[in-house]
Amino acid sequence: KKKGLGRSRPRLRLRGLCFGNATSHVRASSASRTEFSSNDVHESCRDKADESGVDENGGNNRVMVVVDSSFEAKGALDWALSRTIQRQDNVILVHVAKPTNREDSNERKFNLKAYQLLLKIKNICEIKKPRVQVSVVMLEAEEKGAAIVQEAKQQSVSLLVVGQRKRSLVRRLMAKRRLRMRTRSEVVEYCLKQNSPCMTIAVRRKIKKLGGYLISTKRHKNFWFLA
Repeated sequence: KKKGLGRSRPRLRLRGLCFGNATSHVRASSASRTEFSSNDVHESCRDKADESGVDENGGNNRVMVVVDSSFEAKGALDWALSRTIQRQDNVILVHVAKPTNREDSNERKFNLKAYQLLLKIKNICEIKKPRVQVSVVMLEAEEKGAAIVQEAKQQSVSLLVVGQRKRSLVRRLMAKRRLRMRTRSEVVEYCLKQNSPCMTIAVRRKIKKLGGYLISTKRHKNFWFLA
């Protein structure tokens, strides 16, 4: 009989792959933040974790997914729902937009459209994973990568998932010359390599040949997952 064993810290499960929480100190520029949450009271996970620290019935993990209307973001969300998110997890959907003029009616309409998109995605998550608590957060920031990383730190997330697109040689050369404006790929690289306080995974859906997904982390690039 084993004695003196404390409660195991829950870990993320990716079809047999286990990732523990990673911690680091981050600094990011402040961003305007609006949060819309579902019920504050969430059923706690009472199932025992196995010896590896993985709770097969859900580990109360906090998973943040960066969402927008792009094909890449949709692929990342689909991957997270099918491969990572378990029942009783907490999912935070984050959308980052450029700062807007509150007095401009056109910009207010744009924010409303983005919020409606968040609610639609939230509804999809709740249908596919009915025992998962989902909240949505809208951020306004010039530096998207820094805003995402800072929000991940504030939310104490276990996993950050972002969509990634394939970059051609021309796009890579153009990105090096554009120092003032971050592209989607640069935002992903920032989250992967700079200051992310948790495990961060960039997901790219393959649409040719074998299909599936290519995922990248800080240490591994383009690891293939069959759909």
